[in-house]
Amino acid sequence: MKILMISDVYFPRVNGVSTSIETFRRNLRQLGHTVHLIAPDYGLVSADESEVKRVPARRIPFDPEDRFMSFKWVMSKLEDLRAEKYDIIHVQTPFVAHYLGIKLSALLGIPCVETYHTFFEEYLYHYVPFAPKSLMRTLAKRFSRHQGNRLSGMVVPSHPMLHVLRAYGIETKIEVIPTGIEPASFELGNRAMFREQHGIAQDRPVLLFVGRVAHEKNIGFLLKVLVKVKAQIPNILFVIAGEGPARKSLEDEVQKQGLTEQVKFMGYLNRLTELNNCYRAADMFIFSSRTETQGLVLLEAMAQGTPVVSTAELGTRDVLQEGQGVWIAQEDADEFSGKIIQLWADEPTRLKLGQLGRDYAQEWAAAKQAVRVAGFYQSMTAAA
Repeated sequence: MKILMISDVYFPRVNGVSTSIETFRRNLRQLGHTVHLIAPDYGLVSADESEVKRVPARRIPFDPEDRFMSFKWVMSKLEDLRAEKYDIIHVQTPFVAHYLGIKLSALLGIPCVETYHTFFEEYLYHYVPFAPKSLMRTLAKRFSRHQGNRLSGMVVPSHPMLHVLRAYGIETKIEVIPTGIEPASFELGNRAMFREQHGIAQDRPVLLFVGRVAHEKNIGFLLKVLVKVKAQIPNILFVIAGEGPARKSLEDEVQKQGLTEQVKFMGYLNRLTELNNCYRAADMFIFSSRTETQGLVLLEAMAQGTPVVSTAELGTRDVLQEGQGVWIAQEDADEFSGKIIQLWADEPTRLKLGQLGRDYAQEWAAAKQAVRVAGFYQSMTAAA
């Protein structure tokens, strides 16, 4: 098949959507499919620019990491796109990319499917803080329903997200297909080297969060947990790897709580050369996001044998199974911190949990998910 993906974000912009796109592109191509991608021009290139069409884009004032693609520029290339004879369009984000996908689907006479990566009901109000949460949630539901019912089909990474979209009134055909784990994620990182490079003592207990440093990731709760953990494990270190709009407020909270010696902000780490080392260098991966449609970083941590302590909300409920690499906790600082303290004190259990997680992560192989998404494409083109 010949597939046209369209996204408002892609590398070098680092986030879960970019990772998902890259994973599916690579594995679909390995299956013999052709995959082209339309994405914003950031003025920088990614590691793999093959078959990527960069679109002129302007900065977004309230979110400087992202870009707003030129709809008009893409439409000026309509005849070039028509000549490619694509079989299907796969949209990855609900902004300019969504409206381009719908328009091109009609003009080219091919189906348009979209992956619902982001739980906007619990996301949008963080970025419009002056509006009531209830209003923003209502608008997010209406927005998602309006967009979803215009598509030929949708992909969601988890069953809980499927149930949410059905409750919104989306009647479009939906398939649950998570993003898989690449073989490279299982290549064990170098724990000692990472700690030495970043000035972390080899025997210091380390907690880790990897992801976008954004309000919806609920990292503030993890700082509350850290306060309680520090009382029992004074030399604990919490590494936060990633960037995002919440970093400044979190840095302020770290200062306020007297945690400057317990928190290290790493910024973005290179996925190919640093990330596995970072996961491997941690004693536990901790996570409490309420908005994940899947939570790929949880599986990446498990693939490195790093035990996880996490809440299980929305999409992460599909990923996490108690005892399979993870101890699940409620969003309660006493309970969450108690599990961290207990796991740190019991090294044999901690090591065993890490190994069980590594075995469990093998079940989420990227190649299997690519076969499933290709099958979904074929069902869409057959029905068109």
